[in-house]
Amino acid sequence: MTEPVRRQKRAQPLNHSEFHILLALADGERHGYGIMREVESRSAGTVRLGPGTLYGAIKRMLAAGLIEESSKRPIAKNDDERRRCYYRLTRFGRSVATEEAERLAALVRVAEAKRLVSGQIQPSAGGA
Repeated sequence: MTEPVRRQKRAQPLNHSEFHILLALADGERHGYGIMREVESRSAGTVRLGPGTLYGAIKRMLAAGLIEESSKRPIAKNDDERRRCYYRLTRFGRSVATEEAERLAALVRVAEAKRLVSGQIQPSAGGA
């Protein structure tokens, strides 16, 4: 697929669900259920995206050019014999995810300076 040219930076922060979806896709393509499982695993079960939340966010993110459907499909026997739609980050989506991660890291540094965060923040399950 040809990626649309994006010249503007995203003015608003991503919402919680969108950022989790971009993080889930940062390592590679996933189908919807795979995204839900990755988010739940990485958050040690504290974040669960239901189908309505997930697919509503995916629809918005597709329209915004943050993600795209993959043209590749796995071999049916490797995909539980279902033809799932896989999604991946676009270059623009990776850029937006990076900007959002940097924005959040800066906020955490402020919280640390104000002694609102004790000690080092430990990575959650799944290493992300």
